[in-house]
Amino acid sequence: MKILYAIQGTGNGHLSRARDIIPILQKKGELHILVSGIQADVALPYPIKYTFKGLSFIFGKNGGVDLLATYRKSNLKKLYKEIKSLPIDEYDLVINDFEPVSAWACKLKNLPCIGLSHQAAVINKKSPKSEKKDPIGKLILNNYAPVTEAYGFHFNAYDKNISTPVIRSQIRLAVPQNTYHYTVYLPAYSDKRIINILGNIKNVHWQVFSKYAKKEYTENNIHLQPINNDAFIDSLINCEGVLCGGGFETPAEALFLKKKLMVIPMKGQYEQQCNAAALAGMGVPVIKSLKEKYLQTIEEWTTGKLFIAVNYPDVTENIIDALVKKHGYTNTITEPLKGASYSIKKIKRISLGKMFQAEG
Repeated sequence: MKILYAIQGTGNGHLSRARDIIPILQKKGELHILVSGIQADVALPYPIKYTFKGLSFIFGKNGGVDLLATYRKSNLKKLYKEIKSLPIDEYDLVINDFEPVSAWACKLKNLPCIGLSHQAAVINKKSPKSEKKDPIGKLILNNYAPVTEAYGFHFNAYDKNISTPVIRSQIRLAVPQNTYHYTVYLPAYSDKRIINILGNIKNVHWQVFSKYAKKEYTENNIHLQPINNDAFIDSLINCEGVLCGGGFETPAEALFLKKKLMVIPMKGQYEQQCNAAALAGMGVPVIKSLKEKYLQTIEEWTTGKLFIAVNYPDVTENIIDALVKKHGYTNTITEPLKGASYSIKKIKRISLGKMFQAEG
């Protein structure tokens, strides 16, 4: 069986999860890996068959997406060429982690595309949602990487096709310690903003993993360093608490390790707002932004002892086994997909213009 595993390269969570999924898929057949996106800071230790620019949102430095940079780096004509160039019909099984090139290639050729992602769980009707209505944000999640059947990961198994998080083996097998530092990962904020705010809490040692730092440096009680997978894992395993954005993998790993957790979801990012709603429902403290008015809340969190008990068993191989058994070798769809005939003009309608509205 020939398998294509397509992974979103915006952010680091998709690639982190893939590290544990890939070895399982390699046992199921001939595996090819596709990565699209330009915002990841970690690499995969596996050969990648296809590398595409895809369609990425560029993180800003003030808590949200940099719309101008996203616009400048987006090229829909190139995206369409990538979609058309992918020999998608050569594969018996396409597994998609919120990756647009392979998803739309399947859509154009009326082929199955099996979603295996956190986003699949976020859009499920039974999963927690942000109180703030965001119809454009929902539109993006539903159309950015369309799939024919979806399996999702979330902080809890909210529905039958939703599983608890994939905890990578480096975390699952670790023995957590507490060396009394706090791990910080806030890629949507500048180093200057982080230093200006967290530097006011003098009795805490902050280990910041920065998207912008070119080398390690220390300013008072704040140590900053470029993002490095092994260094980040070591910091996470040995920290007292984690302050991070409203993503999925880092909060899930912090909960698994029984670390204190506080999240700051990205502004205008519907998925992160929904994640924050789910975490708040579990008792995790959530603040809206990294500003001085939240200093007391952050400081009280550092002096508290709250951590949230979770049960995240290792069921990844069971999920992959069931998925391959059900969908392997079925590279045709018996009934046409609704609206299966797409052109670049139709793809544009659900892409940059409306996406910018949602992210602003």
